[in-house]
Amino acid sequence: MRILLVGAGGVGDAIAKIAARRSFFELIVVSDYDESRATRTVEWIRARHGDDVAARFATAQIDASDPEVVASVAREHGATHVMNAVEPKFVPSIFAGALAAGADYLDMAMSLSEPHPTEPYAEPGVKLGDDQFAQAGDWEKAGRVALVGMGVELGLSDVFARYAADHLFSEIDELGTRDGANLVVRDDAGNEIFAPSFSIWTTIEECLNPPVVWEKDRGWYTTPPFSEPEVFEFPEGIGPVECVNVEHEEVLLMPRWVDAKRVTFKYGLGDEFIGVLKTLNLLGLDKTAPIRVRSANGPVEVAPRDVVAAALPDPATIGPRMTGKTCAGLWVTGTGTDGTPREVYLYHVSDNEWTMREYEAQCVVWQTALNPVIALELLATGAWHGVGVLGPEAFDAQPFLDLMARAEADGGYGQAWGMEDRLAR
Repeated sequence: MRILLVGAGGVGDAIAKIAARRSFFELIVVSDYDESRATRTVEWIRARHGDDVAARFATAQIDASDPEVVASVAREHGATHVMNAVEPKFVPSIFAGALAAGADYLDMAMSLSEPHPTEPYAEPGVKLGDDQFAQAGDWEKAGRVALVGMGVELGLSDVFARYAADHLFSEIDELGTRDGANLVVRDDAGNEIFAPSFSIWTTIEECLNPPVVWEKDRGWYTTPPFSEPEVFEFPEGIGPVECVNVEHEEVLLMPRWVDAKRVTFKYGLGDEFIGVLKTLNLLGLDKTAPIRVRSANGPVEVAPRDVVAAALPDPATIGPRMTGKTCAGLWVTGTGTDGTPREVYLYHVSDNEWTMREYEAQCVVWQTALNPVIALELLATGAWHGVGVLGPEAFDAQPFLDLMARAEADGGYGQAWGMEDRLAR
């Protein structure tokens, strides 16, 4: 397996660092528009693991917005797989470039939706991932696989959905992704500061679009942003966090492969974060269309959302200032295999202190990066295989969860995942 990794930001950097401990690939080409970022990642691997491990990595400069460039870099290095680790606005070009190069493809966020109707409970317009699924025939004809949405949420939550359907439930009422954390970021003086732990560009996209819910009897429909608040109890000391509806791909993916009556996604944002997002929306600072602004070198065209992203700390750099844990998981309700009511929460918790010590990567980006590396290894060994545009739910969950939880000394990743049977508490 020869992998072109597109993007050496926080998640791309963590993907390379996690993969450096594994032996399933021949080469990973770490690429970025700023090649120095890719070089920094490979030099960290060299310092931590030595020259022999670093020899399986290379760097390249890439323009992820140009499919011909993506295809050219992939061909130059003989890439069998293209791993997309940049913002979802680049999905169309990387997706096309991978197919043109005759490579398989993975991403952690799908093609963007278009603004849905503003009235609540309407049929959505172009949904997350629609553009990619529309091209499934091209991937099938080429005999290639595009594994879409293989991060943590989405990604691991979708693996949990497949596992729950196959092993825990005879009938599922709701698949409810629930994401929460108790993370705190402080400045040099020890004061708490506003510093999102993930890309603010992507967070704005997810949180200010009308969320989509799926129900078996009515299909997909929209709800107002931040709707249906609920307090969810997260494990391992995180505790209760208020979660709200957010637009996310799990709701678009899970119903394609898993039989359930309802599918939702709720994110623990908190009052402060919701207030900031509402203010950005009120001021028009969430917009992606460029506007004309003054600069020292004369008028320039710039997207307001890009300005917000530039003004905030880079999520990849805040790890040393952050404490706490983040939890990604899937809450499932329905009828167990024994015919009685069942309610479980399947989850994975990532501790920032541990990820910083082991990988010098903050816990949110590290947790996101872990899952595509596991998926790549399963594709390399043939444990996962397929053709077309597929979500994680299309594959057997057991090999993934077994490899994830198996100790490193036994050839696994040493990342325990948990399950709480909540009706038994």
